[in-house]
Amino acid sequence: MSSEVLFTALVLAIGLERVAELVVSRRNTALSLARGGVEAGRGHYPFMVALHTGLLVGALVEVWLRRPDAVAVLAWSMLAVVAAAQALRWWCIATLGRQWNTRVIVVPGAARVADGPYRWIPHPNYVAVVAEGVALPLVHSAWVTAVVFTALNGFLLAARIRTEDAALAQLA
Repeated sequence: MSSEVLFTALVLAIGLERVAELVVSRRNTALSLARGGVEAGRGHYPFMVALHTGLLVGALVEVWLRRPDAVAVLAWSMLAVVAAAQALRWWCIATLGRQWNTRVIVVPGAARVADGPYRWIPHPNYVAVVAEGVALPLVHSAWVTAVVFTALNGFLLAARIRTEDAALAQLA
């Protein structure tokens, strides 16, 4: 089996993981809104969806069109980073429970979560996003996708974190 096929299987698995996230997110969004939750940052959300979709599509397109050589040492180390990013992401989801979703929704009167990875850093899910954005394409040496996603994601995260911090300040 070629390395391109194996990489495609990995990207498809990550894509399925994203679908699972969206199922959880939609359920939790409905629960938060039913409890009087207020959404912030709607304007950047479509860009976030497009950028994260672009990461998966871009990595596949680059690997299949440019045909970079998969370097074993890089591939295995980046695969470990991808796995660690998934573990961190699901730790964040489990820690936030029904408060977690892919949008910025604050329920008035809700307590701010300070457990799990949130004990050490304020936005651990974005650590997972950054790590995955670099590592996933580099599993198969798709460095163009890694660079483009990382640059665009930097701008997005700057806006997203400002929005989240302002929304979460209401819980203090």
